[in-house]
Parts: sequence; structure tokens; C-alpha cells
Amino acid sequence: MAVVGGGITGLATAWYLRNGTSSTGGRSTDGRPDVTLLEECGRLGGKIRTEDLGGVPVEAGPDTFLARVPRATELCHELGLGDDLVPPATAKAYVWHAGRLHPLPTGTVLGVPVTAQTLASSLLSPAGAARAFLDLVLPRRPLPTDPSVAEVVGGRLGREVLERLVEPLVGGINAGRADRLSLASTAPRLAEAAVDRSLVLGLRRRQATDPAAQSAPVFLGVRGGMQRLVDRLTTSLDGVDVRTGAAVQELSAAEGGGWRLDGGIDPAVTADAVVITVPPSAAAPLLSAAPGAAAELRRIRHASVVVATLAYRPDAVPLRLDGSGFLVPRSEGRLLTACTWSTSKWPALDASGLVILRASTGRDGDERALGLDDATVVETVHGELGEMVGVTERPVTSRVDRWLRAFPQYEPGHDERVRRIETALASTLPGVLVAGSAYRGLGIAACVQQGYDAARRVLGFLGGGNMGRNAQLPRQ
Repeated sequence: MAVVGGGITGLATAWYLRNGTSSTGGRSTDGRPDVTLLEECGRLGGKIRTEDLGGVPVEAGPDTFLARVPRATELCHELGLGDDLVPPATAKAYVWHAGRLHPLPTGTVLGVPVTAQTLASSLLSPAGAARAFLDLVLPRRPLPTDPSVAEVVGGRLGREVLERLVEPLVGGINAGRADRLSLASTAPRLAEAAVDRSLVLGLRRRQATDPAAQSAPVFLGVRGGMQRLVDRLTTSLDGVDVRTGAAVQELSAAEGGGWRLDGGIDPAVTADAVVITVPPSAAAPLLSAAPGAAAELRRIRHASVVVATLAYRPDAVPLRLDGSGFLVPRSEGRLLTACTWSTSKWPALDASGLVILRASTGRDGDERALGLDDATVVETVHGELGEMVGVTERPVTSRVDRWLRAFPQYEPGHDERVRRIETALASTLPGVLVAGSAYRGLGIAACVQQGYDAARRVLGFLGGGNMGRNAQLPRQ
């Protein structure tokens, strides 16, 4: 078997192919398949990368994963990292609006108010709070088959809740726009509640049936940096032929059955089944034999993000940073979209003796940061932080990380598009699968789950045994 792409999805896929996909997470050592993992870059881990700044580890990419999707937590325990899982020190956050920071109210689900106290937030005007309250009494509204976040949330609770509470959260996670994001694909908890007449009452009912979730950590990080997860996965790929600097440029039927992978690979790889975990723009050219799937892959749009991490002397930050950071709504027109107060969120970073702020820029429809060089990004972000948190001196040190076309946009109709891709592959290229952040969920936890699912499908497809790389692939 072959896995194309060495990001977290590809690594997880290879790990589960070798170690089994039992529901208990137990390892299967009998009849394990041969696996080759091919990564174009010189390193593994994709967007997960921990770097040194001021003598402490900071994240160039994601710094947490969603704890309520259990597969990533289970994998960390399997890899011996269970004791190193740590939640953020604080869940308190803010929203920058109308020239000041406002506390993000508690009692929300992805920004949707669930309690009456939430409507007293300083983020909402009296008129905005009154409009949100109407959700409790308005009749059910007809909606399209796959409505956007804006259509549902804006229609039920009004523009202020949408722009000041929901879009900064949902749009921030996806680097997207609420009017272009599918509710079902990006916020399934809201989509489930939206089937009720009232969105707020639907969320309340579902919360009441899952009280344990309210007290459990929402996010978890790895002590010492998320890179440790990548490193532990890599060293645990027992028996996997890992090749970096291996650019796959062609997938074709192999003589005698199975699939042949060619390109910047020497020697070429022949496999009974292939899981492609690279982004859609790289996957589409490999799937020319399935033109329907390739065409759908090319239609998945992406947004780019530029992250500037700045370290300040403590005296240069007069504001008490009593939270994990703040979000900036699109309507504010700023370059900043969010800022993590890293040394407040992760107290271990205090060892640097500096205050570390991690500022994000860029989202769907806003690529201003891409046109700026690193020095200008730092200068512009520093200027906005001067207004927002009052920094009084230039940063002692900084770094800029550019994530180009890294955030797939789950537009209305996304789930149906993914189903069409999978159907086309199953009928045209049996044994070839796609997985990753562009399909069934962003973030580390969702990608680990997709790696698990892909491995399970492959093992089921091949009968669960070790068929060898050159075995005849069953035709469907």
C-alpha cells in the first residue's frame, strides 16, 4: 500500500495501516501490510511545525487539537504522549470591536448565545440583543438544502450576533466568510440544532443531554510542542518505507494489478491501494484517469494565512493579558484576524522571559498580507497591536510563517462534492482514496480521524490481510 503525503493525515493513515484500526486502539501485529509513505518535501508533518523563538518552542502551525474528537487523544496515548497532553491555561477570550477589546461571552456554542446572560454582552447593542431574542419566537424559516452559516445564524439571530460573535469564531477556524461557508460542513453542531424551530433552544436541548462535555477540555496541546506528535508518529512507523523528497507526479494502473506511482521517485512504487492525502490542487493531476473526481477537486477553493509571532519585553506590554487572546471581526477591516496571547495560554513559555504574541492575518477574500514582505508584516501587525493591546516597544524578536492555500473553504454543497469525488474514485480507480483537511474536517483531530477511516477502508477493501505490494487488486 502507498500513502501520498506526509502531513498528519498521511502519517496517521500509515500508522493505522500498520497497527490496526480496532475500536479499542489495540495493535494488530498479524498479517500487517507493506506500506510506503511518499512526501514531496524534505520534512514530515505538514502544517505541524514547532520552532524556537526566544529560547522556547512556539508553533508555526496549529497549537492545539479538538479534544472532543477522541481519535487524536487516543493516538497520543498509544504513542506514549498521554501524560504530556495539556489544556490551555485559560479559555477566556476577547473580540476587538469599535476600538476596544470586549470579553467573548460564556454560554455560547461557536458564538451562538445559549443563555440569556450572553445577550447582555457589550458586543451587542440593545437592538442587536433584542433581535437575537426573536429566535425564541420566530416561526421556522424555509432554508436551502445546504445553507451557509450566515443564512441560518443571521436569519435566526440577526446581523450583530453573526458578525460580532459567530463569524469571528467559525470564520477564524476556517479562514473563511460566514456567507460562503456551509453550516453542515463547518459547524455540524449548529446544523443539528438548526433542524429545530429555534436555533438557541435546539442547542440548549443538546447540551442538556451531554453534561460531561461541558466540563471537559475543549482543546489539548502537547507539552513541548505539537512537533513531538509528528516526531513520535514518525519514529513509530515500524516497517513503513518513508521517503521524503519524493514527488509523485503520475498514478497509473500497474502491470499485473494495483497501481504504479511515478515522478520524482526512484524506484517507482507499486501498491495494491493508494491513499492520497496531499491538497486537492496536487491530488487532481494524479487522478486524470478519474476526470469527474479531478474536476471536483479543482473546484475546492483555499484561503491563505500569514502568521507573525512577536516576542516583547514584559514592560512593553502594559495590558494584563488575562486570556488566550482575541479575535477581530471581518467588519473591522484590520489586517489582524486573531491574536493568541501565547505566554498566557501556555504558561511554560514564560521561561523565555518575554511576552509572546501570535498574530494571524489573511482569510478568504483578504490576501493583503501575501503582498507584504516579512518585515512589513511584522511592522503592520506591531502597529495594530499597539492600538489593541498597547505595546510600547518594538518586538525583541519575531518570525513570520506563510501558509499559502492552506485553508480549504467548505462552501455550500461541500459534503455532496466530497461524496461525488469518493463515488467517482470507487467506480473508476478502485483502491484509490483521498483524505485530509479538504474533505471531512479541518484540524489535527479531524485529520487523524480521516487517517483512521482511510486505513480501515483500505484494510477492508483488501480483506484485512497482507496481500503484498504486487497482489492483484480486486475489481469492482
